[in-house]
Amino acid sequence: MGLSHGLFICFLLLGGAELCYLQTTSQRETYYSLPPRPPVVVECLEAQLVVTVSKNLFGTGKLVRPADLTLGPENCEPLVSMDADDVVRFEVGLHECGNGVQVTDSALVYSTFLLHSPRPEGNLSILRTNRAEVPIECRYPRHSNVSSQAILPTWVPFRTTMLSEEKLVFSLHLMEEDWGSEKRSPTFQLGDIAHLQAEVHTGSHVPLRLFVDHCLATLTPDRNASPHHTIVDFHGCLVDGLSDTSSAFRRPRPRPETLQFTVDMFHFANDSRNTIYITCHLKVTPADQVPDQLNKACSFIKSTKRWYPVEGTADICHCCNKGSCGLRGRSRRLSRLERRQHKSASRARSRRHVTEEAEITVGPLIFLGKAGDRGVEGSASPHTSVMLGLGLATVVSLTLATIGLVLARRHHSASRSVICPVSVPQ
Repeated sequence: MGLSHGLFICFLLLGGAELCYLQTTSQRETYYSLPPRPPVVVECLEAQLVVTVSKNLFGTGKLVRPADLTLGPENCEPLVSMDADDVVRFEVGLHECGNGVQVTDSALVYSTFLLHSPRPEGNLSILRTNRAEVPIECRYPRHSNVSSQAILPTWVPFRTTMLSEEKLVFSLHLMEEDWGSEKRSPTFQLGDIAHLQAEVHTGSHVPLRLFVDHCLATLTPDRNASPHHTIVDFHGCLVDGLSDTSSAFRRPRPRPETLQFTVDMFHFANDSRNTIYITCHLKVTPADQVPDQLNKACSFIKSTKRWYPVEGTADICHCCNKGSCGLRGRSRRLSRLERRQHKSASRARSRRHVTEEAEITVGPLIFLGKAGDRGVEGSASPHTSVMLGLGLATVVSLTLATIGLVLARRHHSASRSVICPVSVPQ
């Protein structure tokens, strides 16, 4: 009964039973079909990165041209392929093409991106495919042998070993909401909150405290690109929190060498690109040094309309209102003086830092749309909804017309039975 009723409505909407049966068969075939092959396949080899890209990159049947595909910031070109091939391959070294590298407690992370930048063909000035940027990442564990080759014994002088321990490794990561692990995907909806964790790995150093001196958001990895949006400024003032956002440093710190903060996601107006990069300048001070105007982490609290530091006295954040917290050159001079004093006080156990500041870029952060536009899986498109509404209106109209016709016939029959003469026997 349910199937007949469905076929009846389908007949009214589509105009024929053949279309209804074809649609049912198509749905059944789709249900049992195998998942398609991913359009981009990445192989992380011992010293190479191999990327295989389907020419049907967008799944529309419109094939992309190999000349429109590049890899990494240095725009490395793919291998030469025949026109008959349905894939495009890249084979590059892990340190080639401008690939970025980050060091975590457990892994070496190499990151780059695949760029599809279509160009008009011939004398035409139109494009029929989209510009796209696909992030690529390879992770190699640090505490195990990732090579199939034999490990050869090596010897290095003790002095070289000690110098390698003195190197500071800065990092900036996207984290999950619970701060327990790195975010698995760099995708966001507009209106989401990004959880960022800056960290320095100190090795055998004396304890250090990390600060985020300033941060910028740009459309490309180049921090000098335009347009840009300032997130942290004035030596640690999270100025993004001044607008209608909840952006702030997290208090208290999990560790002196780690600083966490949140940023409400945004996009640049009048620009069609759906990616941004965040570049932060990180620096460290001795952990026992009292935070000051040049070394601080301050958030703006809207409920009190005041700035508050993660640690230290509240007066170190007063300069955030003025937008003047000292000159960067002055910050470096004070930092070197304090390092010399600290070294003379604990010469027996402290070592000179190889680097005490660094600029780290995280990205691309990819936006999928506005938070309020999240669709429910399986929901109908606007065109389908309109057609369904028209179909239901037609069904209702036909039903009412049928009922009216039946009532009219009954009324007509009753009237005839009253006016017809009846013969009476004499």
